[in-house]
Amino acid sequence: MERKIYLEQTPLDEALKKWTDKFIEKNINKPLEGEQIKVIDSLGRITAEPVFAKISSPFYHSSAMDGYAVKFTDTIGASEGRPKKLKIPNQAVYVSTGDPIPDGFNAVIMVEDVNLIRTRTSDIRHQTSENPPLPPFSKGGMGGFSEYIEIIAPVTPWQHIRTVGEDIVITELILPENHKIRPIDIGAILAGGLTEIKARKKPKVVIIPTGSEIVEPGSNLIKGNIIESNSRILAGLVLEWGGEPIRFSIVPDNIEALKEALLKATQIADLVVINAGASAGRKDFSSTVIGDLGEIILHGLNIKPGKPAILGWINNKPVLGIPGYPVSAYITFEIFAKPIIYTWQGIEIKESETLKAKLSRPIASTLGMEEFIRVKVGKVGDNIIASPVSRGAGILMSLVRADGFVRIPAMSEGIGAGTEVEVKLIRHKDDITNTIVCIGSHDNTLDILGNFLKKKYPKFSLSSAHVGSMGGLIALKRGEAHLAGTHLLDEKTGEYNVPFIKRLFNENNPPTQPFDKNPPSPTFDKGGMGELSNEKIILINLVYRQQGFLVLKGNPKNIKGFEDLARDDIMFINRQSGSGTRLLTDKYLKELGIEPQKIKGYDREEFTHMGIASAVLTGVADTGLGILAASKALGLDFIPVAKERYDIAVLGKFYKLDMVQKFIEIIRDDMEFKKTVTNLGGYDITDMGKIVYGG
Repeated sequence: MERKIYLEQTPLDEALKKWTDKFIEKNINKPLEGEQIKVIDSLGRITAEPVFAKISSPFYHSSAMDGYAVKFTDTIGASEGRPKKLKIPNQAVYVSTGDPIPDGFNAVIMVEDVNLIRTRTSDIRHQTSENPPLPPFSKGGMGGFSEYIEIIAPVTPWQHIRTVGEDIVITELILPENHKIRPIDIGAILAGGLTEIKARKKPKVVIIPTGSEIVEPGSNLIKGNIIESNSRILAGLVLEWGGEPIRFSIVPDNIEALKEALLKATQIADLVVINAGASAGRKDFSSTVIGDLGEIILHGLNIKPGKPAILGWINNKPVLGIPGYPVSAYITFEIFAKPIIYTWQGIEIKESETLKAKLSRPIASTLGMEEFIRVKVGKVGDNIIASPVSRGAGILMSLVRADGFVRIPAMSEGIGAGTEVEVKLIRHKDDITNTIVCIGSHDNTLDILGNFLKKKYPKFSLSSAHVGSMGGLIALKRGEAHLAGTHLLDEKTGEYNVPFIKRLFNENNPPTQPFDKNPPSPTFDKGGMGELSNEKIILINLVYRQQGFLVLKGNPKNIKGFEDLARDDIMFINRQSGSGTRLLTDKYLKELGIEPQKIKGYDREEFTHMGIASAVLTGVADTGLGILAASKALGLDFIPVAKERYDIAVLGKFYKLDMVQKFIEIIRDDMEFKKTVTNLGGYDITDMGKIVYGG
């Protein structure tokens, strides 16, 4: 069977129009029918018809207070000078809150506003603090006593009485059609006398994961296996949007098996989704099968990620073929599935929050392709800063870490640093405001710090972007970050970080004596985004750490030092330019007279120590320079090279921010945090939390 290779690059707006027009043509671009459901099970469902009250609430006149029911006419004329006595039960009847009001009575006097009087012949007993009130009697005259209440003020009609229908009147509209039911709505419906209502049927979305390499979570893994997780993401989105996900078992790369699954799915689903197999590879059968069983509306979009998406139709049911890479799957599913799932429920999509932000670094883009860039966002001073994260379509963690998306138009080749962009948020704006933006060198302790911050102070978050030590300091300079991780070694002085800060921030005077937790208020100029302002920096030590060569267990290539990097049989992997580790590498190479171009892999860069460790573990490289903690985490051997100081540089004007103080408090005082860092291995916490420079 000949496979159909997609050639289209349909613009996104045109693709959406084709998709919508097909729903209109098939007359299914409208809400689904309703079904009877129990009110107690209706949370989050959408009403399919208006809900009217069957009874009033309350359906009888009831007391709103503990007190005595009276006829308001009997109280006229009562005053402090001329109190009135009303006889129980002829003129006053005791009622508790919620009790029915006896017939003929039309007001309630609170119990604390009456004196209870009992009489026997001429004996009158008044209640006092020493002589507490006797229990009320509803029938009066018990034990030879007569009972009265004494009042000193008249009451108004229906005082302290909840009248019939005060809350809900019979036949009153409780909820309109197309209303999403909330917990308070359930209470109102039940109070209105209903136990069942008519709600929209949940749109049924069948999700078919495909691929012979895909295995269920928990399977024994062999090389070539991929744990199937996309269908769970898609199912979660369907639930979040109000639909009913139906996940099929994994279908291998077999045309007949896929046809069978598709035909079965169209019998039970409102929408069918095939995950993977949408591209043009040897085992990508989705377009062939959809074309054989029905029709393909289009195959291929001019978006990135998500280019090989398929829009099709089988047995009068829409079929969406989405790529296997998780980011592509997420984006295309939200674009094409979300609107129709909402339409079928009769509700409008609530547009995601957006905000304007300034891009922290430039983004290049392919001309002719509309691109969705994941970004982290934080409020730094008066600036909202968006920092791009990993762009690969297969990097699921880029979605986990992202705060939102920036769309780059198809006819743009990119966006420059400092450009104002619109960010479509996938987090709440309040979360952005309460996020510490840390840009700079990577260290495993930052991940631990972020967890401890969220654990102790759930309101706050740490956003950590890894661009190297120098990149972090420049980000501080430009007002793009609150703080930066740095471990820059100055070759001339042998000192860490301080010489670079002095040069970059024009701090030519020698450092003052370190100050305590409350530093003097620094002075600043008005430098803003992209301007090099004369800010003051406070430098706090986090750890001293071991840097060295990461190698496989047993060191099979017998690597001993930098001299070995020039060997023909050694593949090296480097840290990115501007990182402290890169500066350390270049320093040793220069001292040994080794030319970088003679080192295989020198130009291949990683942005984190864990990235270096993973590259060595998986055979991408024989060695790379990293920290001992990364080596231990992945079970590698470690050849020590240097002990370095890793500091946190804080922009002075942000030092006293509550979230930054909480961050520093954990570094200084949290013994559990310190113990956790120590257990990672390769860290010296002797000066953890100490201010090593500032003024």
